[in-house]
Amino acid sequence: RDTTLPDYNGKETGPIYGAVVIRNASKATVMGLKMKVTGGDFVTALPPIPPLGVRKVPVLLPHRFLESVTLELESQGKVVHREKVSFRNRIKGEPYKRTFLSGIDGSVQYYAVNPATSVIEERALFLSLHGASVEAIGQSEAYSAKAWGHLVAPTNRRPYGFDWEEIGRLDALEVLALAKEELRPDPTKIYLTGHSMGGHGTWQLGAHYPNLFAAIAPSAGWISFQTYGGGQRFENPTPVEQMLVRAGSPSDTLGLKNNYLARGVYILHGDADDNVPVSQARQMREALTGHKDLQWHEEKGAGHWWDASPEPGSDAVDFAPIFDFFSKRRLPRISEVREVDFTTASPGVSSQLHWAHIHQQEKPFVLSRIQLKSFPQLAKFSGTTQNVSALSLAIGVLADGKKITIEIDGQTLEPSLPTINRVFLYKKDGKWSIGGAPNPGDKNPERYGGFKDVYKNRFAFVYGTKGTPEENAWSFAKARYDAETFWYRGNGSVDILPDTAVSDKREDRNYVLYGNADSNTAFSKLLDSEVVLAKGRFSYGANRIAVTSGLASLFIRPLRGSDKSSVAVIGGTDIVGMRLCDRVPVFTSGSAFPDLIVYGPEALLEGSKGIRVTGYFGNDWKVATGEWATTN
Repeated sequence: RDTTLPDYNGKETGPIYGAVVIRNASKATVMGLKMKVTGGDFVTALPPIPPLGVRKVPVLLPHRFLESVTLELESQGKVVHREKVSFRNRIKGEPYKRTFLSGIDGSVQYYAVNPATSVIEERALFLSLHGASVEAIGQSEAYSAKAWGHLVAPTNRRPYGFDWEEIGRLDALEVLALAKEELRPDPTKIYLTGHSMGGHGTWQLGAHYPNLFAAIAPSAGWISFQTYGGGQRFENPTPVEQMLVRAGSPSDTLGLKNNYLARGVYILHGDADDNVPVSQARQMREALTGHKDLQWHEEKGAGHWWDASPEPGSDAVDFAPIFDFFSKRRLPRISEVREVDFTTASPGVSSQLHWAHIHQQEKPFVLSRIQLKSFPQLAKFSGTTQNVSALSLAIGVLADGKKITIEIDGQTLEPSLPTINRVFLYKKDGKWSIGGAPNPGDKNPERYGGFKDVYKNRFAFVYGTKGTPEENAWSFAKARYDAETFWYRGNGSVDILPDTAVSDKREDRNYVLYGNADSNTAFSKLLDSEVVLAKGRFSYGANRIAVTSGLASLFIRPLRGSDKSSVAVIGGTDIVGMRLCDRVPVFTSGSAFPDLIVYGPEALLEGSKGIRVTGYFGNDWKVATGEWATTN
């Protein structure tokens, strides 16, 4: 059960992977397993399976269609289990599933394709996001095939997944990149649509990435967790609570509404929808008052899913006016754009629009905005910024050979012609200056922080073996629980390693460490000393918390010696603090955490009053340049 398998259609290239679930019913880690496909030379060395654990593992499959194959699981040269799996052979024009190895965690995922019916060049690509409980292949089959473009449906990692936020958002972006590589669409004809939860995903991805899509069309979409499902709201929030709210700013769809101004928007909703009320569409329509390229349609009497047309496809998603709308819109080339108005909640989520790129913020996870114009023949940029401390501009959009002028926030700068095609600007003490390329070890769009930023880059879990028996048991059980939770919620496959398996020559990937510096030796191998979580003590920079019994902490830091990878910690100053981490919902979409949070047992009853300190490291990842809130 719970296999991830490809379809075959005669266009397969490169390695083809599937995934199956392996259960280890013994009390010892099982290593050295191999999976063999009978009748072929396809043998896959499997990762270790933890004791009393479950893991979904990749399996290399034949390159050509076979109706079925038998998988043989080998241990120490002996076959211990056989399982037959079957495949679908899709004829030309039928929707199909394509599998791939994800860069998020190394697991096998799939996306569905409803291929274009024509062979014309410069075909479009429609990225379609499914609703809750819907499989991606079912999403693709809800559309009639289009002559002028391919429809691609990512999975969100599961039918419920992550609401197309966080890891769901990363999945959509990963699939979009893979589909572009496979299908080679016209880069100016990329469109985004989705239904229900996928309509929310359309609002979210469309807001974060206006540079990726020529137009968007949410159907029956809800706006945000706050507008649709509610959630905790702080009245007169304390400084600690303000930090927590900021961490969730990427979910603030309405806060990013100005990004829609760059693209066409078509809103579709049934006015009798009893699942996602039509008020969600009307609220967004109101928020976009003044948008110059906005259309909408409310289907009278229609519920959440409906089909009013005799044509193939379900009108709730395959609505002809949406595709007519798409056909008249294109992504502009960078040289065609004179004006950029872009907002981001974090450069680690989205950082650029056309020729402007935000690298760092003054206040992490507070909305940042740039409003800039280019004057190519004058070789000039002009405009304003809000909450931006590092910015770059592509000078290729300006006339060659002329002296460049940059008017920004009331200042005038005249940089010399750079040797690369970008000019970098830095703001310090309210003044802008020209500088070189950013320090790759500083916070940057690839590694910006927020605790949950660790869950990418083939992340692995590392449990401690040097604590008390109770601490070691907790550390392993928590790592296994989190790995299996990610399998259940995100179709994932996470490496679980003992600290003894981590050395200074470790892979350049992300790691999550469980325990503390005394119970887990990986702390000394992977982390710097800016934050110390050890038995009976906690300090960050020059700051030390006096009462340290029963403290829990989550924090994220750069991987020592790496410019791209991160290390996160889930642990405590003792077994009480460690167990306080058990119910932290790290894989629940909408739950957000700053770079660091420390809390005590009182948080179970008093909520945010139990948080001792939380906040964000500086752009140089230093404590001293960071922003912190404490509870006295």
